[in-house]
Amino acid sequence: MYRKLLSFLIFLLPVSLFAQEAAPTEELSFGQRIDQSFQPVADAWESLVLYPIPIGEYNIPFILILLVVGATFFTIYFAAPGITKMPLAINTVRGKYDDMEKTYKDPESGDIVVDESKGGEVSHFQALATAVSGTVGLGNIAGVAVAIALGGPGATFWMIACGILGMSTKFVECTLGVKYRDIEDDGTVHGGPMYYLSRGLGHDLKKGRLGQFLGGLFAVLCVGASFGGGNAFQSNQAASQLSNLLGINFQTNGFWIGVGLAVLVAIVIIGGIKRIANITEKIVPFMAGVYVLASLVILGANYDYIDDAFGLIIEGAFTPMAGLGGMMGVIIVGFQRAAFSNEAGAGSAAIAHSAVKTKFPASEGVVALLEPLIDTVIVCTMTALVIIFFNIDGGLKNVESIFNYGGDGSGNVILKDGGASVGGVELTTMAYDAVIPHFSYVLTVAIILFAFSTMISWSYYGLQSWKFLFGRSKAADLTYKMLFIAFIVIGASTTLNAVVKFSDAMILALVFPNMIGLFFLFPKVKKELKRYTDAIKKM
Repeated sequence: MYRKLLSFLIFLLPVSLFAQEAAPTEELSFGQRIDQSFQPVADAWESLVLYPIPIGEYNIPFILILLVVGATFFTIYFAAPGITKMPLAINTVRGKYDDMEKTYKDPESGDIVVDESKGGEVSHFQALATAVSGTVGLGNIAGVAVAIALGGPGATFWMIACGILGMSTKFVECTLGVKYRDIEDDGTVHGGPMYYLSRGLGHDLKKGRLGQFLGGLFAVLCVGASFGGGNAFQSNQAASQLSNLLGINFQTNGFWIGVGLAVLVAIVIIGGIKRIANITEKIVPFMAGVYVLASLVILGANYDYIDDAFGLIIEGAFTPMAGLGGMMGVIIVGFQRAAFSNEAGAGSAAIAHSAVKTKFPASEGVVALLEPLIDTVIVCTMTALVIIFFNIDGGLKNVESIFNYGGDGSGNVILKDGGASVGGVELTTMAYDAVIPHFSYVLTVAIILFAFSTMISWSYYGLQSWKFLFGRSKAADLTYKMLFIAFIVIGASTTLNAVVKFSDAMILALVFPNMIGLFFLFPKVKKELKRYTDAIKKM
């Protein structure tokens, strides 16, 4: 059933070209034909995934309610692990307990477990870097600008709150990812929600049919998400930004930029998770370091405005400005953009974390706590502060602010000087350029690196899901990688707004099967955490 559904999703895009009933096809480019014919499918899917629940005056997407309620429950149940387990997370990722794992004794036999080939493929830091590279990206640059435009400075407060809550969800799903992973004789790891849903629910909780259904559904959605939001969208934005910076025609040169990206990605992903981890552990610290350093420079240059900015953030969180949808509207914007950014609850990061070398599932769960902290609490907050400074600076020096919060309601703001509509990457670029001239060049490099690292991480997520559905043969492996590489070129050379809309909704749709599984399996996480902390106490 899942294979038929996946085949339908893969071939739906080209088949839809023949259903075109709009303008004559000779007047439209290939990308426009795909975009126009796929639009009804994308709209229908997005409306299903983001189905609203009326609460008072607001229609809140059910998926957002599921994420927030689940994250809040896990935060309370595990006593705010994002705070209480932070020292443990830092010590684990820096390797303080590695020797303890090497001399760990099996509680049943009393023998020391020394066969490290059975313990995974990558280190704690490499697993974290791979997972972070899949989330830190355009959501931190463009997504934050959208949140500020729609919800004003107050949206930043709720983004931070969502990031802190999301740390608990990451802890739960990544612990389960390691616990229920499948390790082959050569040490190759297969893990993620599709395994803890099918094995945890099916074997441990005796809910076989539910587990198989949810595991298969997650795998199908994850493959679709890897081709779209984790691939085509990334290559499209990288090619578009590079074209704008160099002043070349995107429609003409996007294809060749896509080919170049495809070659680089192919070189990495053919080597598997070990090569992906080796690349991401170098790229992620570098690109995040450059971006954070630039943000710190701007924070220093606007030191006098820091209290003003945080004042606007706190005031706007609880008493938002008129026209921004009231307090609940600002909360929805903040939480939704944070959910897009860190993907806590979607379960995708658990696939990368499952490959870690460890005998304690909870050890990687606590490491995963750092992911929303880095992605949302630190990087997103810095981006938000820079944009707020940009508007405060204009207000203090030029009497008028540069733009009004709320914008046009679609994620853009209207500049008072000239009335131009800007948003996303463009607004963030303007804010950074205002203090660091020509930073747009550096930002372009960052965007390309963000896109590149996101693509190689999502290639691994999609491949693991593909193998869950179609088996672990070399033919299945090669087929997926060829399709993935093809979507890089397609994304960079065409404007696939509807397809990206569809695939982004697929990423959010991962929340449904994943969160259902987490609600059933979270007691297993508590046992694993106790096992890990008890082992540390005996060091």
